[in-house]
Amino acid sequence: MTSIARFVAVSSVLGIALAWALPLEAAPAPPPSAGQVKAVIDCRAIADSAERLACFDKAVAAMAAAETSGELLTLDREQRRAVRRESFGLTLPSLDIFNRGEKSEEANRLTAHVASASLSLEGKWLIRLDDGAQWEQTDDYSLDHAPHSGSTVVISKGVLGSFFMKVDGQQAIRARRVH
Repeated sequence: MTSIARFVAVSSVLGIALAWALPLEAAPAPPPSAGQVKAVIDCRAIADSAERLACFDKAVAAMAAAETSGELLTLDREQRRAVRRESFGLTLPSLDIFNRGEKSEEANRLTAHVASASLSLEGKWLIRLDDGAQWEQTDDYSLDHAPHSGSTVVISKGVLGSFFMKVDGQQAIRARRVH
């Protein structure tokens, strides 16, 4: 083996080893707090009670004005869950902020009910959920029992952007959101 061929072989092996050693996807950094929220939090560091209260009053007034003008938006956990549910299956990485504080199984799984189901000409299921989302089967597996209005569907995130759908507890089929 020539020295060039040996170098290429060793480089390839090292490249593959390095690729496996690195994480597949870096965890996104938590989003920074809005300036108005940070100002309220920063007031806690003031030692003098009167100064701290004045700081809080000023910062809360600015935060209320920002929320009224639409510059600042506050959401509770239920509102975040509603956004996650509506966008589940869509590739929208900027919506990861709605997963903050949630258990991974809550962010990676959706349970819903079938509004309607039909077979395509290719023999794949097209399922519309009760929230209006439409999912299309992408593999060739057959379901033992046809989905029908009211069937329970559990959709779970797989790897590399894939999704698995279980209809009424049957074997999971691969699916993708189409609407």
